[in-house]
Amino acid sequence: MDRWTVAVLGDGGVGKTALAVQFTLNCFTYDPTIEDAYRKQFIVDNRMCFVEVIDTAGQEEYATLRDQWVREGQGFILVYSIVSRSTFDRLEVFRQSMRRTKRGEAPLMLVGNKSDKAYEREVSKEEGAALARRFGCEFIETSAKTAQNVERVFTSLIRILRLATATNPQKPKERKEKRCFIL
Repeated sequence: MDRWTVAVLGDGGVGKTALAVQFTLNCFTYDPTIEDAYRKQFIVDNRMCFVEVIDTAGQEEYATLRDQWVREGQGFILVYSIVSRSTFDRLEVFRQSMRRTKRGEAPLMLVGNKSDKAYEREVSKEEGAALARRFGCEFIETSAKTAQNVERVFTSLIRILRLATATNPQKPKERKEKRCFIL
């Protein structure tokens, strides 16, 4: 079984916690968070994996804490709300922070959340797809409320992580547990 740590990044209120809870617990909740972690075992391509989802704080005052979780993360989900132009416009800030902390590119997915509110849309699907092309990543719209495409996001990211690990043997296949030896 492979193990992965996935950090969910984006502005406050975009649905990071709702996505993590919907994926791991199969329910919808709105609960503003500073940070939290969720875990789930599931099968991707007939192979069991264990995913730890780090739900990071979107507010700028928690940037230092967020950087800590980015260092731990192996894959990333950048989330914006399709009903909020400002959350879309700030994605580059989160991406640059991630790149700085990871010292380069890392496997990621771009997610436009709240597709159940399409009637309030401020960001088009085409704009999301264009930004994903610019970032060099996959893009998908989701609804944490209805669970639309939520599991697909995580399944796709696991496939990307497995491919990146298989093509780059320098990267560990799974996160090594920290150990301390006292002599």
